Amino acid sequence: MVDKTLDDNNVKGVEYARELAEAEHGLQGDSVGVTRTLTIAIAIMWSLFQLSIASWLIMDTLYIRAFHLAFAILLVFLNVPMMKGNPKWRPDLRFLMIMNRVTILDYILGILAAFAALYIFIDYDGISMRYGAPTTRDILFGLMLVGLLLEATRRVIGPALPVIAILFCMYAFLGPYMPDVIAFKGVSLNRFIGQMSMSSEGIYGIPLDVSATIVFLFVLFGTMLEKAGAGHFFIQLALCILGGFKGGPAKAAILGSGLTGMVSGSSIANIVTTGTFTIPLMKKVGYPATKAGAIEVAASTDGQLAPPIMGAAAFIIAEYVNVPYIEVVKAAAVPAFASYAALLYISHIEASKLGLSGIPRAELPKFIPTLMSGLHFLLPLGMLLYELIALRHSPELAAFRAILVLMGIMLLQKPIRAKLAGQPLLPAILQSVKDIFLSMAEGARNMAGVAMATAAAGIIVGVVALGLGGLITQIIDVLSGGNIFLMLVITAMASLLIGMGLPTTATYIVMASLTAPAIVSIGGLQGFLVPLMAAHLFCFYFGILADDTPPVGLAAYAAAAIAEAPPIQTGLQGFMYDIRTAILPFMFIFNHDLILHNVDSWPQGLLIFGMACVGNFAFASATQGWFIAKNRFYEIPILLTITMVMFRPDLISRLVGLPYDMRYWVYPVGLILWGVMWVIQRPRQQKADAALA
Repeated sequence: MVDKTLDDNNVKGVEYARELAEAEHGLQGDSVGVTRTLTIAIAIMWSLFQLSIASWLIMDTLYIRAFHLAFAILLVFLNVPMMKGNPKWRPDLRFLMIMNRVTILDYILGILAAFAALYIFIDYDGISMRYGAPTTRDILFGLMLVGLLLEATRRVIGPALPVIAILFCMYAFLGPYMPDVIAFKGVSLNRFIGQMSMSSEGIYGIPLDVSATIVFLFVLFGTMLEKAGAGHFFIQLALCILGGFKGGPAKAAILGSGLTGMVSGSSIANIVTTGTFTIPLMKKVGYPATKAGAIEVAASTDGQLAPPIMGAAAFIIAEYVNVPYIEVVKAAAVPAFASYAALLYISHIEASKLGLSGIPRAELPKFIPTLMSGLHFLLPLGMLLYELIALRHSPELAAFRAILVLMGIMLLQKPIRAKLAGQPLLPAILQSVKDIFLSMAEGARNMAGVAMATAAAGIIVGVVALGLGGLITQIIDVLSGGNIFLMLVITAMASLLIGMGLPTTATYIVMASLTAPAIVSIGGLQGFLVPLMAAHLFCFYFGILADDTPPVGLAAYAAAAIAEAPPIQTGLQGFMYDIRTAILPFMFIFNHDLILHNVDSWPQGLLIFGMACVGNFAFASATQGWFIAKNRFYEIPILLTITMVMFRPDLISRLVGLPYDMRYWVYPVGLILWGVMWVIQRPRQQKADAALA
């Protein structure tokens, strides 16, 4: 009965959502003939190269970045035409219609771009000897790389990032002619090219390094896991556990999206994977289309926050902050899981408002058979966690070994099923091998957009490194009037604005390069000690939240297409659900306990997590207008007080004169107020239940 809901879904909406997911990565998958074969071959070669450098192939890190960029940029030019769609051209310009498909010109541009990317590898000895004094040939190849990289990025993720990069490049040259407030001494062409294409501080900088060494393997792991069937397993398992409760499909969507989002790293891809199944189920039990889509949007967007496998930007945080990745996981754990717990709570509130029940248990898949059918998918995840947490191995080594386990599962599962069904083994084995190679190709194709985003963002980082960093801090200080609170609001709004046109990773890189050091320095000037990790996570969170921010949030468009709902209303509803996530960065900037800064005790960590959940529940009740019954206006201040007590015990303890070490003693106050709210609303809940009965 549950599976039948898939047949009732809007097929066109699902296809549109898939197109958005493909557009996020940049590769449309519509190439045919020789181009398709060549694309698959190059993508498989790229995956094999990445697996090799994670295991046996030893190369200089700059060479790895160059080859990574060359593979990615070549794939983009072979897959994404210069112009998309089929516009109605003027009769005298009709010959330009050829630009909406890949042509020989794109082949030529792709080869030139790949060669320009590899130029630093081809002539490394010469470049290293003349750094700072590039020759005419160096300048020619450098300009070619910058230009073709920006064009490839435009094709992949749209014009926003290239335009921002071009503005930064113009600023680097025109700085002396700017108004005094933003005046900059400027750079020469030689210095610019040396920084961008002849060093590891521009295009070949830290973002591209993380993309080449770590992110690729995790994207490949997520793609292969989905290809093996884990996404469907996670959804079925979530339905078994939560489907029978009030608003069960929504809760199952949240759990399933969280499990899938941990490995997909993409909110839109997560919606396409899980939403095609969960959104119709939510509508079936009574959720309006807009709210069904919005819940999936909120769940899938927050998947990038969930440890242990977060979005690509999380690995870049580790490099920027110069800490092991496990420290990023530790810092993100409490806010991420408290955010998911609050979303489950919101789904319960919505079900209570609408008077919904769950799916009858008879219509749900059985737990034990479902668990046993996909138990093997937990092995590669277990290997990954064991490598990261227990053995403390590097993320790339952990991902590589998890991929090996996953390959073994993919190689064996179909032959075993064929054997049990009495079918011939050879076709099953051949299909398994084919699935492995096709998933490797798909993983590489999914990486093209990330690689372009990190390389193009490297141009912005490189310009900032030319000497703009201190100036940007001064400008932000002037804009915010030296007020840390106003500066955080400006940073959040700028992240949401820029994130409308950029992928999460690029948004984070741009905003972290510009504002993270400023947050730390300005906070210090005002007496607030802001850990660098907190500043980077602040930019990371708001870069992710841009995915569902109207009017351009692509995640909302994807979910709305599946739900057959208006996209703007879906985005607005999703943003209302995500407000409970948006307050978390403002809280952990000042309360470092929330990111477990200098917290090494499990009991202390669990206490902080539990109280953060209560605080988030209270804030969700205040913003959603419901606790256990509909709120009255005078109850909202009580709920907001609970929120502040649970999120900022340090502030409350300081206000009442308690020393910092006794800050946790204010938690009972919040719990008492929580109980008071329950007592106040309980009669109204009983009256409402009696009316429904």
